Amino acid sequence: MECISVFDMLKIGVGPSSSHTLGPWRAAERWIKELKTGNKFDKVEHISVDLYGSLSLTGKGHATDYAVMLGLCGFDPESIPTETIPTIISEIKETHVLVFNNEIPITFYPEADIVFNKKFLPFHSNGMTFTAIIDGKKQKSTFYSIGGGFVVKEERKNSKKNKEIFQNVFPYPIQLGTELLTYCHDLNKSISEVVLENEKSLRTPEEIDFEIKRIWDTMLECMYIGCHTEGNLPGGLNVRRRAYDMNQNLRGETTYENPVEWIYSIRNTEVKFRQIIKWVSCFALAVNEVNASLGRVVTAPTNGSAGVIPAVLMYYLVIENHDGNFEDIKKFLLVAGEIGSIFKKGATISAAMGGCQAEIGVSSAMAAGALCELLGGTPEQVLVAAEIAMEHHLGLTCDPIGGLVQIPCIERNAMGAIKAINAAELALDTDPKNVKVPLDKVVATMWETAKDMNSKYKETSEGGLAVGVNMSDC
Repeated sequence: MECISVFDMLKIGVGPSSSHTLGPWRAAERWIKELKTGNKFDKVEHISVDLYGSLSLTGKGHATDYAVMLGLCGFDPESIPTETIPTIISEIKETHVLVFNNEIPITFYPEADIVFNKKFLPFHSNGMTFTAIIDGKKQKSTFYSIGGGFVVKEERKNSKKNKEIFQNVFPYPIQLGTELLTYCHDLNKSISEVVLENEKSLRTPEEIDFEIKRIWDTMLECMYIGCHTEGNLPGGLNVRRRAYDMNQNLRGETTYENPVEWIYSIRNTEVKFRQIIKWVSCFALAVNEVNASLGRVVTAPTNGSAGVIPAVLMYYLVIENHDGNFEDIKKFLLVAGEIGSIFKKGATISAAMGGCQAEIGVSSAMAAGALCELLGGTPEQVLVAAEIAMEHHLGLTCDPIGGLVQIPCIERNAMGAIKAINAAELALDTDPKNVKVPLDKVVATMWETAKDMNSKYKETSEGGLAVGVNMSDC
């Protein structure tokens, strides 16, 4: 059974896409490690990369070529100063030199050495092959970016190496929602408490708290940056940043100097129903505008859906419960991560495999369940909340205009956040005994829907809004 940590589901990385940016970046890192393990790294004479399927069709819009180069250079997406990325890429393009893992200068022509192949590899639509010339001979290695920044080689079922990232070490392994509820009943614990026990098998309590705080600090900083940056997003669509204007209008004359003061300023504002909707939308838009501009975000469970969870958690902290604290943040992220892992095991979190239901739908379900627990919901009601949120995202297509994670992706985060809050409230007023569709059923249904969905609606920019809008009008 796959045992996926909360910190596998919630990763810090660089936008705009977990599958098309963070995944290829991590794949490049893994390839370097592979070469070093085989004592081949120092013998490399030349390198090239072939991108396949969805990585090829929307790779330019998702900065896949940038991610590959940054990964090959040895930069870490969690720590690289994002403002240096344009300079690094420009240098490679101008000098035609890439310093491989920051160790070996290698001649590299991005236009020729990164090849966009439209064909799809059999295993997954996000395939990429790294090629090294060693002693005049080609040595190839193929990876697949399967969503949420996860990278595998070959068939997961038959690959021992791939199983290493999902080692069965949890005392309470969970594949299904029903199994999670059984543990809650047998141990007399909430969902967050059960998940915490599993995490303790991997990390000390202090390490868990440190990582949770790091994730939340990144989310908060991302929202703050998005709400305080104006102008247009890069990429050619000339999409106007809206979070800046919304924050300005909502905050009025309030002054503050940092994210913490910003939170308190919102708490001290009288908020009515319309303002609640606007604030939640503002938080979500802010994150994904940062994501769209190659900023640092937290995959939740993907970059394209990174705004839903922080927006809903922020709603709880600044609007619903002014006494919210770190323990609330911890519970929320533990529950959200577990719900996301159930979807990953039973279906997919990759838009290239399942459309946007796999990203915004899953993130909305994660946020709904997490909010439900903080609002006093039982474990059964938490899963009802997750089910309701996903039920109303089933069939959602992934059809980004121009291959960019901007239209309709950014707005969809705002909609997913609002739906999550509504789903949590509905679940709190629901007797789980009367529920006709359990979470496990909706997970299975989502996967069947994904398999039935036409490939042009799976992050290829070959269907839906991507072809229904004239790019010259943008």
